[in-house]
Amino acid sequence: MAKPRKKQPLRTVDIRCAGCRAPLYKYRKGGKGALVKCFVERIAADFTTEPCTCPGCGQVFARATLIRGTPAYKIIGGKVGVK
Repeated sequence: MAKPRKKQPLRTVDIRCAGCRAPLYKYRKGGKGALVKCFVERIAADFTTEPCTCPGCGQVFARATLIRGTPAYKIIGGKVGVK
């Protein structure tokens, strides 16, 4: 399978915890669909202290994995909100 495009999208979205509304990431998202995965190279600002764990409430919101050979976080449904 092909790797994600090297050119980063211009639009950034704020990703927050659904439970405590703490900011998690500023992410360069492409497309109009729901947030299913976050490629690590597209994260513009990281507010977490531990990977895939909310700094406010300690809830695990994603799983680290490789997607098409690129490190990414697979988001668990309903754990985060995107604005």
